[in-house]
Amino acid sequence: MTKLPVAVVQAAPIPLDFQGGIDKAVHLAREAIEGGAKVVAFGETFLGGYPLWLDESPGAALWDHPGSKALHRIMLEQAVVANDERLLPLQELADASGAIISIGAHERVRRSLVNNQLTFRPGLPVLDHRKLVPTHGERLIWARGDGSTLGLHQAEWGRLGTLICWEHWMPLARAAMHNLGEDVHIAAWPTVRESHAIASRHYAMEGRCFVLAAGLVQAKDDLLEGLERVGGSDVARELLEAIPAQVLNRGGSLIAAPDTRVIAQAGEGEETLFAELDLAEVAQGLANLDTDGHYARPDVFDLKVDTRHRCGVEWQ
Repeated sequence: MTKLPVAVVQAAPIPLDFQGGIDKAVHLAREAIEGGAKVVAFGETFLGGYPLWLDESPGAALWDHPGSKALHRIMLEQAVVANDERLLPLQELADASGAIISIGAHERVRRSLVNNQLTFRPGLPVLDHRKLVPTHGERLIWARGDGSTLGLHQAEWGRLGTLICWEHWMPLARAAMHNLGEDVHIAAWPTVRESHAIASRHYAMEGRCFVLAAGLVQAKDDLLEGLERVGGSDVARELLEAIPAQVLNRGGSLIAAPDTRVIAQAGEGEETLFAELDLAEVAQGLANLDTDGHYARPDVFDLKVDTRHRCGVEWQ
Protein backbone atom coordinates (compact mmCIF):
# COMPACT_ATOMS: atom_id res chain seq x y z
CA MET A 1 0.00 0.00 0.00
CA THR A 2 1.71 3.19 -1.17
CA LYS A 3 -1.29 5.52 -1.36
CA LEU A 4 -2.75 6.51 2.00
CA PRO A 5 -5.88 8.71 2.25
CA VAL A 6 -5.83 10.88 5.37
CA ALA A 7 -7.85 13.69 6.96
CA VAL A 8 -7.30 16.46 9.47
CA VAL A 9 -10.47 17.49 11.28
CA GLN A 10 -10.20 21.19 12.13
CA ALA A 11 -13.15 21.83 14.40
CA ALA A 12 -14.30 23.68 17.48
CA PRO A 13 -14.24 21.57 20.63
CA ILE A 14 -16.96 21.70 23.26
CA PRO A 15 -14.86 23.01 26.15
CA LEU A 16 -15.30 21.40 29.58
CA ASP A 17 -18.13 19.10 28.37
CA PHE A 18 -16.27 15.89 27.62
CA GLN A 19 -19.29 13.79 26.66
CA GLY A 20 -20.44 16.47 24.24
CA GLY A 21 -16.93 16.59 22.78
CA ILE A 22 -16.79 12.82 22.33
CA ASP A 23 -20.17 12.81 20.57
CA LYS A 24 -19.00 15.57 18.19
CA ALA A 25 -15.69 13.80 17.57
CA VAL A 26 -17.40 10.54 16.65
CA HIS A 27 -19.68 12.36 14.20
CA LEU A 28 -16.81 14.26 12.55
CA ALA A 29 -14.50 11.23 12.45
CA ARG A 30 -17.23 9.14 10.84
CA GLU A 31 -17.74 11.79 8.17
CA ALA A 32 -13.99 11.85 7.45
CA ILE A 33 -13.86 8.05 7.22
CA GLU A 34 -16.88 7.99 4.92
CA GLY A 35 -14.92 10.48 2.82
CA GLY A 36 -12.22 7.81 2.42
CA ALA A 37 -9.72 8.66 5.19
CA LYS A 38 -7.71 5.83 6.75
CA VAL A 39 -6.06 8.20 9.25
CA VAL A 40 -8.08 10.95 10.99
CA ALA A 41 -6.32 13.57 13.13
CA PHE A 42 -7.83 16.04 15.61
CA GLY A 43 -5.94 18.83 17.38
CA GLU A 44 -4.54 19.14 20.89
CA THR A 45 -7.07 18.58 23.71
CA PHE A 46 -10.07 18.49 21.39
CA LEU A 47 -11.79 16.58 24.20
CA GLY A 48 -12.21 19.20 26.91
CA GLY A 49 -10.95 22.10 24.81
CA TYR A 50 -7.68 23.97 25.12
CA PRO A 51 -7.45 25.84 28.51
CA LEU A 52 -7.25 29.27 26.90
CA TRP A 53 -8.00 31.13 30.12
CA LEU A 54 -4.42 30.42 31.25
CA ASP A 55 -3.07 32.59 28.41
CA GLU A 56 -5.90 35.00 27.79
CA SER A 57 -7.64 35.89 31.06
CA PRO A 58 -5.90 38.52 33.24
CA GLY A 59 -5.12 37.17 36.68
CA ALA A 60 -5.71 33.49 35.86
CA ALA A 61 -2.23 32.58 37.09
CA LEU A 62 -2.54 34.42 40.41
CA TRP A 63 -2.12 32.26 43.48
CA ASP A 64 -5.44 30.85 44.77
CA HIS A 65 -7.48 32.50 42.01
CA PRO A 66 -11.06 31.28 42.67
CA GLY A 67 -12.00 31.12 38.99
CA SER A 68 -8.94 29.07 38.04
CA LYS A 69 -9.59 26.71 40.95
CA ALA A 70 -13.22 26.27 39.92
CA LEU A 71 -12.25 25.44 36.34
CA HIS A 72 -9.57 23.01 37.53
CA ARG A 73 -12.17 21.18 39.60
CA ILE A 74 -14.43 20.87 36.54
CA MET A 75 -11.56 19.53 34.43
CA LEU A 76 -10.68 16.90 37.03
CA GLU A 77 -14.29 15.79 37.26
CA GLN A 78 -14.80 15.68 33.50
CA ALA A 79 -11.41 14.38 32.25
CA VAL A 80 -11.07 10.97 30.67
CA VAL A 81 -9.33 8.17 32.55
CA ALA A 82 -7.62 4.96 31.49
CA ASN A 83 -10.10 2.49 29.93
CA ASP A 84 -12.81 5.16 30.00
CA GLU A 85 -16.07 3.67 28.73
CA ARG A 86 -17.06 7.07 27.31
CA LEU A 87 -14.34 6.60 24.68
CA LEU A 88 -15.72 3.26 23.44
CA PRO A 89 -17.58 4.83 20.46
CA LEU A 90 -14.26 6.09 19.07
CA GLN A 91 -12.67 2.65 19.50
CA GLU A 92 -15.70 0.96 17.94
CA LEU A 93 -15.52 3.33 14.97
CA ALA A 94 -11.84 2.50 14.49
CA ASP A 95 -12.57 -1.23 14.77
CA ALA A 96 -15.48 -1.14 12.33
CA SER A 97 -13.79 1.05 9.72
CA GLY A 98 -10.17 -0.06 9.96
CA ALA A 99 -9.17 3.60 10.30
CA ILE A 100 -6.83 5.20 12.85
CA ILE A 101 -8.19 8.13 14.87
CA SER A 102 -5.85 10.48 16.76
CA ILE A 103 -7.42 12.93 19.20
CA GLY A 104 -6.20 15.09 22.07
CA ALA A 105 -7.73 14.95 25.54
CA HIS A 106 -7.29 16.03 29.12
CA GLU A 107 -6.66 12.82 31.05
CA ARG A 108 -6.84 12.29 34.80
CA VAL A 109 -3.93 10.23 36.18
CA ARG A 110 -4.55 9.64 39.87
CA ARG A 111 -5.34 13.20 41.01
CA SER A 112 -3.48 15.12 38.32
CA LEU A 113 -4.33 16.18 34.78
CA VAL A 114 -2.10 15.35 31.82
CA ASN A 115 -2.29 16.26 28.14
CA ASN A 116 -2.75 13.04 26.17
CA GLN A 117 -2.95 12.51 22.41
CA LEU A 118 -4.93 9.27 22.11
CA THR A 119 -4.55 7.07 19.05
CA PHE A 120 -7.44 4.67 18.47
CA ARG A 121 -6.32 1.68 16.40
CA PRO A 122 -8.47 -1.04 14.83
CA GLY A 123 -8.41 -4.17 16.96
CA LEU A 124 -5.75 -2.86 19.33
CA PRO A 125 -5.65 -0.97 22.65
CA VAL A 126 -5.53 2.82 22.52
CA LEU A 127 -2.00 4.22 22.17
CA ASP A 128 -1.22 7.06 24.58
CA HIS A 129 1.20 9.92 24.15
CA ARG A 130 1.35 12.16 27.21
CA LYS A 131 2.95 15.54 26.69
CA LEU A 132 6.48 15.51 28.09
CA VAL A 133 6.67 19.19 29.03
CA PRO A 134 3.63 21.48 29.39
CA THR A 135 4.53 24.89 28.00
CA HIS A 136 4.70 27.99 30.20
CA GLY A 137 1.21 28.63 31.67
CA GLU A 138 0.13 25.06 30.87
CA ARG A 139 2.16 23.95 33.89
CA LEU A 140 -0.61 25.40 36.06
CA ILE A 141 -2.94 22.65 34.88
CA TRP A 142 -0.97 19.66 33.48
CA ALA A 143 1.58 17.31 34.99
CA ARG A 144 4.43 16.03 32.83
CA GLY A 145 4.42 12.78 30.91
CA ASP A 146 7.29 10.27 30.85
CA GLY A 147 9.12 8.16 28.29
CA SER A 148 6.69 5.26 28.57
CA THR A 149 4.35 6.88 26.04
CA LEU A 150 7.01 7.93 23.55
CA GLY A 151 6.27 5.40 20.83
CA LEU A 152 4.40 4.73 17.61
CA HIS A 153 1.84 2.50 15.91
CA GLN A 154 2.89 -0.06 13.33
CA ALA A 155 0.18 -0.17 10.66
CA GLU A 156 0.08 -2.40 7.60
CA TRP A 157 1.13 0.58 5.47
CA GLY A 158 3.89 1.90 7.76
CA ARG A 159 4.57 3.65 11.08
CA LEU A 160 2.61 6.47 12.70
CA GLY A 161 3.66 8.60 15.66
CA THR A 162 2.66 11.83 17.34
CA LEU A 163 4.01 14.75 19.34
CA ILE A 164 2.08 17.58 20.95
CA CYS A 165 2.64 21.29 20.35
CA TRP A 166 6.01 22.59 21.60
CA GLU A 167 7.42 19.07 21.84
CA HIS A 168 8.29 19.83 18.21
CA TRP A 169 10.92 22.23 19.58
CA MET A 170 12.50 19.54 21.78
CA PRO A 171 15.46 18.40 19.64
CA LEU A 172 16.03 15.18 21.56
CA ALA A 173 12.35 14.21 21.42
CA ARG A 174 12.47 14.73 17.66
CA ALA A 175 15.64 12.63 17.42
CA ALA A 176 14.00 9.83 19.40
CA MET A 177 10.95 9.83 17.13
CA HIS A 178 13.09 9.92 13.98
CA ASN A 179 14.90 6.84 15.30
CA LEU A 180 11.55 5.02 15.37
CA GLY A 181 11.17 5.66 11.64
CA GLU A 182 7.80 7.36 11.22
CA ASP A 183 6.14 7.41 7.82
CA VAL A 184 3.28 9.60 9.04
CA HIS A 185 3.49 11.98 11.99
CA ILE A 186 0.61 13.77 13.69
CA ALA A 187 1.56 17.17 15.07
CA ALA A 188 -1.19 18.19 17.49
CA TRP A 189 -1.54 21.95 18.13
CA PRO A 190 -4.17 24.19 19.73
CA THR A 191 -3.89 26.31 16.56
CA VAL A 192 -1.41 26.19 13.68
CA ARG A 193 0.00 29.72 13.60
CA GLU A 194 2.99 30.55 11.40
CA SER A 195 5.65 29.32 13.83
CA HIS A 196 3.74 26.07 14.33
CA ALA A 197 3.47 25.59 10.57
CA ILE A 198 7.23 26.12 10.26
CA ALA A 199 7.90 23.55 13.00
CA SER A 200 5.57 21.04 11.35
CA ARG A 201 7.15 21.42 7.92
CA HIS A 202 10.64 21.29 9.43
CA TYR A 203 9.69 18.04 11.18
CA ALA A 204 8.55 16.60 7.84
CA MET A 205 11.90 17.47 6.25
CA GLU A 206 14.05 16.36 9.18
CA GLY A 207 12.12 13.13 9.80
CA ARG A 208 11.47 12.39 6.11
CA CYS A 209 7.80 11.76 6.83
CA PHE A 210 4.38 13.21 6.13
CA VAL A 211 3.07 15.52 8.84
CA LEU A 212 -0.59 16.11 9.67
CA ALA A 213 -0.55 19.39 11.63
CA ALA A 214 -3.94 19.51 13.34
CA GLY A 215 -5.29 22.64 15.02
CA LEU A 216 -8.52 23.73 16.71
CA VAL A 217 -10.98 26.53 16.10
CA GLN A 218 -11.96 28.02 19.45
CA ALA A 219 -13.66 31.22 20.58
CA LYS A 220 -14.44 32.86 23.89
CA ASP A 221 -18.12 32.05 23.45
CA ASP A 222 -17.23 28.35 23.12
CA LEU A 223 -15.71 28.46 26.60
CA LEU A 224 -18.75 30.20 28.08
CA GLU A 225 -21.18 27.81 26.40
CA GLY A 226 -19.16 24.82 27.58
CA LEU A 227 -19.21 26.16 31.12
CA GLU A 228 -22.98 26.55 30.92
CA ARG A 229 -23.35 22.93 29.79
CA VAL A 230 -21.55 21.61 32.88
CA GLY A 231 -23.14 24.02 35.35
CA GLY A 232 -20.06 26.08 36.16
CA SER A 233 -19.82 28.62 38.98
CA ASP A 234 -20.04 32.41 38.84
CA VAL A 235 -16.32 32.79 39.66
CA ALA A 236 -15.42 30.57 36.69
CA ARG A 237 -17.70 32.59 34.41
CA GLU A 238 -16.15 35.86 35.60
CA LEU A 239 -12.68 34.56 34.73
CA LEU A 240 -13.76 33.54 31.22
CA GLU A 241 -15.71 36.74 30.60
CA ALA A 242 -12.54 38.73 31.40
CA ILE A 243 -10.88 37.33 28.25
CA PRO A 244 -10.62 40.39 25.96
CA ALA A 245 -10.51 38.70 22.54
CA GLN A 246 -13.33 36.76 20.89
CA VAL A 247 -11.63 34.40 18.43
CA LEU A 248 -8.72 32.67 20.17
CA ASN A 249 -7.70 29.62 18.11
CA ARG A 250 -7.87 30.10 14.35
CA GLY A 251 -7.19 26.68 12.88
CA GLY A 252 -4.58 26.91 10.12
CA SER A 253 -4.16 23.12 9.91
CA LEU A 254 -2.02 21.68 7.13
CA ILE A 255 -0.62 18.49 5.67
CA ALA A 256 3.08 18.56 4.71
CA ALA A 257 5.14 16.20 2.55
CA PRO A 258 8.67 14.93 3.36
CA ASP A 259 10.13 17.69 1.16
CA THR A 260 8.21 20.34 3.23
CA ARG A 261 5.71 21.23 0.52
CA VAL A 262 2.16 21.83 1.74
CA ILE A 263 -0.27 19.31 0.26
CA ALA A 264 -3.38 20.73 1.91
CA GLN A 265 -4.01 23.94 3.88
CA ALA A 266 -7.01 24.95 5.98
CA GLY A 267 -8.38 28.40 6.60
CA GLU A 268 -9.64 29.79 9.91
CA GLY A 269 -13.02 28.09 10.18
CA GLU A 270 -14.25 24.56 10.77
CA GLU A 271 -13.35 22.22 7.92
CA THR A 272 -11.89 18.81 7.20
CA LEU A 273 -8.72 18.59 5.12
CA PHE A 274 -8.32 15.54 2.89
CA ALA A 275 -5.19 14.35 1.10
CA GLU A 276 -3.78 11.20 -0.44
CA LEU A 277 -0.22 10.55 0.67
CA ASP A 278 2.21 8.83 -1.68
CA LEU A 279 4.26 6.88 0.85
CA ALA A 280 6.91 6.19 -1.78
CA GLU A 281 8.08 9.77 -1.18
CA VAL A 282 9.41 8.73 2.23
CA ALA A 283 12.01 6.34 0.82
CA GLN A 284 12.83 8.70 -2.03
CA GLY A 285 13.57 11.51 0.42
CA LEU A 286 15.88 9.28 2.45
CA ALA A 287 18.24 9.14 -0.52
CA ASN A 288 19.79 12.46 0.44
CA LEU A 289 18.77 12.93 4.10
CA ASP A 290 18.40 10.32 6.81
CA THR A 291 18.97 12.07 10.14
CA ASP A 292 18.91 8.73 11.98
CA GLY A 293 21.14 6.98 9.45
CA HIS A 294 23.72 8.21 6.97
CA TYR A 295 23.36 11.81 8.25
CA ALA A 296 23.94 10.80 11.88
CA ARG A 297 27.14 10.61 13.92
CA PRO A 298 26.55 7.99 16.64
CA ASP A 299 30.29 8.06 17.37
CA VAL A 300 29.91 11.72 18.42
CA PHE A 301 26.33 11.93 19.76
CA ASP A 302 24.70 9.38 22.06
CA LEU A 303 21.01 9.62 23.03
CA LYS A 304 19.49 7.37 25.69
CA VAL A 305 15.69 7.20 26.08
CA ASP A 306 14.17 5.94 29.34
CA THR A 307 10.85 4.28 28.45
CA ARG A 308 10.00 3.19 31.98
CA HIS A 309 6.72 4.32 33.52
CA ARG A 310 7.51 6.70 36.37
CA CYS A 311 4.83 7.25 39.02
CA GLY A 312 7.13 8.31 41.88
CA VAL A 313 6.01 5.55 44.27
CA GLU A 314 6.88 1.87 43.99
CA TRP A 315 4.82 -0.54 46.05
CA GLN A 316 6.55 -3.86 46.72
